[in-house]
Amino acid sequence: MNEAAKLNPKLFDPEVEQVPTRNGYGEGVVVLGEKNPDVVVLTGDLSESTRANMFEEKFPERFIECGVAEQNMMGIAAGLALSGKIPFVSSYAVFVPGRCWDQLRVSVCYSKANVKVAGAHAGISVGPDGATHQALEDVATVRVLPNIVVVVPCDSIETRKVTIAAGEHVGPFYFRYTREKTPVITTEETPFKIGKAEIFREGEDVTIVACGPLVYQALVAAEELEKEGVKAEVINNHTIKPIDKLTLASSAKKTGAVVTVEEHQINGGLGGAVAEVLAENYPVPMERIGMPDTFGESGEPNQLLEKYGMSVKKIKEAVKTVMKRKM
Repeated sequence: MNEAAKLNPKLFDPEVEQVPTRNGYGEGVVVLGEKNPDVVVLTGDLSESTRANMFEEKFPERFIECGVAEQNMMGIAAGLALSGKIPFVSSYAVFVPGRCWDQLRVSVCYSKANVKVAGAHAGISVGPDGATHQALEDVATVRVLPNIVVVVPCDSIETRKVTIAAGEHVGPFYFRYTREKTPVITTEETPFKIGKAEIFREGEDVTIVACGPLVYQALVAAEELEKEGVKAEVINNHTIKPIDKLTLASSAKKTGAVVTVEEHQINGGLGGAVAEVLAENYPVPMERIGMPDTFGESGEPNQLLEKYGMSVKKIKEAVKTVMKRKM
């Protein structure tokens, strides 16, 4: 483990603390609200689910319930931003940005409006809600838009840090977070900076680049692989845009093989972004772990991760496959 990363010392404990990443969002907007009276929070009839209710309870006069009208909500947010406010738009990622991509593109990104978009319930781990509510395409559709930052935090603590950083950043900002309780990987001391990937575990045989709660599975896989004689480097690539080209290329040069891990379609998300960086800077064999170009279904989160190939077992298999392809 990289000591500089300052990770949770109980990371591999069977009883490791688990907290929904969405809690970090609620805590983060409250911190921002206390610091800056210009911070406002909007939601589309999903206050409790997105944890926007934490802000609503403390600052009701700065909370706007827009109802089930996501396009209108994004337009309101753009107007607030262009009037000097710092609006946070809170909804499920399938709705925001899913249902208001045009408004995000034109009213926010084209206008460089200072809007922060928080996409909740992202990924397959939404579980029983099924395919219609499992956002698996949002990173791909948002990262192509000019002027916007795209971040996928790995746990509740990092989600709080991301939320606060979003409020301090000037310009469009999108981040996604999940519903289920997931292991707390980081600590308050763990480094976080927009655009800077962090090496959570140092290795020399293969690089595992992960984002979101699946960073935990990547770390567990690396721990198990080390017992088999494979030293895997694990990178928490929370910022998809702007992506940390230097860290990715440097690690690829050192290990000669890369596996990407994400709770998102393998096309267009983290895997696609990393492939673009390496193709232009240092091409190496790659394997991508993620949703295999299909829609999800209803089921328990862990069962779905296993079925669609995002488990620790599948990460280890991908590592062994890509290592066979090394020159």
